[in-house]
Amino acid sequence: MAYSTRELFARLIKCEAGGEGENGMKAVATSIMNRVHVSYGEYLRTGGGNLRNVINQPYQYTCMMPMAYGEVNPQTIWSSPPEQIHYDIADWALAGNKHQGANDSLWYFNPYSPGCTDYFPPNRSGSYFNTVGQHCFYIPTPLYATTR
Repeated sequence: MAYSTRELFARLIKCEAGGEGENGMKAVATSIMNRVHVSYGEYLRTGGGNLRNVINQPYQYTCMMPMAYGEVNPQTIWSSPPEQIHYDIADWALAGNKHQGANDSLWYFNPYSPGCTDYFPPNRSGSYFNTVGQHCFYIPTPLYATTR
């Protein structure tokens, strides 16, 4: 079944940040939408300003992968339907709202450890900006402009 873009976004928000409360889910939604609106670098070229393209870009969101780390991924957008709060946050982000804790971040990462690394992804195209809940948020470095 093909989901509408709103449904897909709500499912991704639930899967990626459902345990983070409203603040955490809004921060993650902000980061995802930042990829849609970034005016340069990899996400402009691969997403082209289209949320569905951003969400479906390979290897970007673990919740979009049926297999993760060589095993069947039990936590995917297909395994748990969204609830009203996830639709509300998707609508909030689609309306252009931003969580200031995520600012202009293009990446978020839950390190499952006490602290965030200085750079993410590993190619140093992002630098640490802030932590919201269990997620570390990263804004682009000048190196990001050269990414493909």
